[in-house]
Amino acid sequence: METPDTLPPPLPEAFAHCARVVEHVRRELDATGGWMSFARYMELALYAPGLGYYSAGARKLGADGDFTTAPELTPLYGHCIAQQARQILALGFDEILEVGAGSGALAAELLEELDRLGATPKSFLILELSADLRARSRDLLAARVPHLMERIAWLNVLPPAFAGLVIGNEVLDAMPVHVVRATDQGIEEGGVVASQGKRPFEWAFRPASGELRAAAARLDLAPGYVTEVNLAARAFVRSVGAMLERGVLLFVDYGFPAREFYHPQRTQGTLMCHYRHRAHSDPFYLPGLQDITAHVDFSAIAAAASEEGLDVLGYASQEQFLVNCGITDLMLRTPPEDAARYLPQAAAATKLLSPAEMGELFKAVAFGRGVQDPLVGFGSGDRRHTL
Repeated sequence: METPDTLPPPLPEAFAHCARVVEHVRRELDATGGWMSFARYMELALYAPGLGYYSAGARKLGADGDFTTAPELTPLYGHCIAQQARQILALGFDEILEVGAGSGALAAELLEELDRLGATPKSFLILELSADLRARSRDLLAARVPHLMERIAWLNVLPPAFAGLVIGNEVLDAMPVHVVRATDQGIEEGGVVASQGKRPFEWAFRPASGELRAAAARLDLAPGYVTEVNLAARAFVRSVGAMLERGVLLFVDYGFPAREFYHPQRTQGTLMCHYRHRAHSDPFYLPGLQDITAHVDFSAIAAAASEEGLDVLGYASQEQFLVNCGITDLMLRTPPEDAARYLPQAAAATKLLSPAEMGELFKAVAFGRGVQDPLVGFGSGDRRHTL
């Protein structure tokens, strides 16, 4: 992991945008007594209308952005998820809802493969709050699956009720997190104040309260331990669970079950920032120009789903999930003799599957209502007992 001092500087236009984000945050700090929770800072830095990282127009995904997600690496990823989607749709469903579709690459791959399999859903809904990403996904889908555009619709909010498959790929990790620190006196919450130093903002801790204090107290953290609690992700899963009348929620993201997330040796948490394909840990570097994420506590996510009466249908490493969904057979659609096409695909598959890359850090988890397992993606290597 790099330090911000070694990262490439932004262009003048980007730096001017960063200054506007800083000013926006400072105005809210002034209006709220000079302190805000880190969760609120993260929300502003990522989602402030017209200013936040995901709300402004800078390219974020792919080779020209700050990070690359699995669907941008290779169509194999979406084609694998389509195998799982086909099984779920065959249970009597005809709708898919993707939350946070990003560039639209996963939606395109899913629809291409489902169309090839003769299992195209009646409708494909996309919940995407970023106007920039909505436009990008619309353009990409129009180019890749023009004959299916009449089935695709974009939403601003969750529908009141839904039956079918809900997919979220790298969605939970981008939700604002609270930062907490254990002390001899109790749990403190990490907040943000203005700074006169090298960065525009700095950390300031104060006693935690309410739901956050209760959630952190249950973790039994040793004094000095700093970590994250994602109340927003839990609330989101409860909202999606309440919406789901019947069907499956499928999330793929990076993270751990609670016993690994809050391991005694992980004393500084999992907070991470991404800027021009480089990772570092300073969330106050270039606000609005970098992604800020934290790993997912899948035990907390499972508990939130359970509160809405959902069953855990499976939990597995990304490697195991993709193997169960037939990635090896899908790769062989391209003959190995066709080296120009096969070798890049094989390299991308290695990154998806390798435990040293995305294969172990990323997990797939599924919850359902009115659906019986086993799901094909969790037919082998199911770890739900670890949640």
